[in-house]
Amino acid sequence: MFLHIDIDSFFASAERSVDPRLKGIPMCVGSRSNLEIFNKKRTHIKLMNDNSGAFVTPVFYSDKKKTFESYFIDEIEGRKKIRGIVTTASYEARRFGVKTAMPIAQALQLCPQMTVVPSNYPLYHKLSHQIHAFISAHIPQVEQYSIDEFFGDVSGWKKDEEVYDFAKMLQKNILERFDIPVSIGIAKAKWIAKLATESAKPYGVYEVKDIDAYIEHIPIKEFPGIGKGFQKRLEAHYISTLGDIKRQKKLFDSWKKPGQQLYGRVTGTDNEGISQRVARKSIGISRTFDAIHDKEEIKRRIMIMARHIIYMVMAIEVNPTSYYLRVGYAYGTRVKKTCTVDRVFSETLFKATLSEMYEEIAEAGKGAIKLTLSVSNFSSGSFKTLSLIEFNDDSKAKQLHKNIHELRKRFGLDIIKTGNEL
Repeated sequence: MFLHIDIDSFFASAERSVDPRLKGIPMCVGSRSNLEIFNKKRTHIKLMNDNSGAFVTPVFYSDKKKTFESYFIDEIEGRKKIRGIVTTASYEARRFGVKTAMPIAQALQLCPQMTVVPSNYPLYHKLSHQIHAFISAHIPQVEQYSIDEFFGDVSGWKKDEEVYDFAKMLQKNILERFDIPVSIGIAKAKWIAKLATESAKPYGVYEVKDIDAYIEHIPIKEFPGIGKGFQKRLEAHYISTLGDIKRQKKLFDSWKKPGQQLYGRVTGTDNEGISQRVARKSIGISRTFDAIHDKEEIKRRIMIMARHIIYMVMAIEVNPTSYYLRVGYAYGTRVKKTCTVDRVFSETLFKATLSEMYEEIAEAGKGAIKLTLSVSNFSSGSFKTLSLIEFNDDSKAKQLHKNIHELRKRFGLDIIKTGNEL
């Protein structure tokens, strides 16, 4: 039997666990693109990476205290404008129509009495890490699926008839220990357990005993992994419910592995078990901002974002050999460049390569509104495939930047900047 444990309105619940005044009222957690990394003054930015893995991304943060006014309000030509989006809304706020990813200004129009709390990702990562450890102490096999979701497999450890009471006890213990409410779905198949959690919310436990009967009338959009594109494909075959999928095995078999996998998950015949943490395969960072036409300022921001990627590369000790840069311009135009560099990674090499990449794709006169950088294809500690021509010089540069990394780890990521960041 599988359990899917989902923290109810996680970020909102986390804030309530440290500030009881937020309980029982319409509230939401909001965030906005973290642009303080581009400040020319020191901001003492640090990296939260304790809960890292393929599904829980690292977060850059500052210890600087945030208020609604300082974080969400910008003053432009004497006029105040509310920025940011809703990250998580409490159930009290949802009753007014407030939804995730909605602009905060719009959410406040729907619910003027709502309290908006600036996001505190170090708190969320810390709680997620602690709850994961707590669940792992009570269930033999646990998979962290996201920052607020966990799968547990109790097969062969708990009798089927004991699982519901066990889930209720686990739910109660998590609330008592962390003041965090969770909902739990139970089923003999992993993805049906995840689906069942939606039937359990908020703060409930729901067990699926008959998978065929349970899925019969559930709309296809409710199933995890069926996006809008796939929905259209299914609707073209007059498939609108999960029960319809059950009756179309031949069709899904004809779609090879993707179709067969989806059919297995929907019908509970996939036999998928708990997945162990997967090593990160890429590192990326993205920032959106008001249009910038100054080419040098765009390049400066690329260099700053590069420093943050460099810090993560050094932290997990990998050697990326593929670099990616994308510049988004106003009115939907995007340009991108990928480069493979079979050399020992260093700050000098990465920034110089990015500078060349940007010069190749920069479009004069257009306002850039988004930058995305990433690195991938990690060679880890094996340098057998790397170029021997620059190996000695690159290795010396890497050692220098290791020393710089130690200073950044101790005093903040912006204790040392290169000239092209200023």
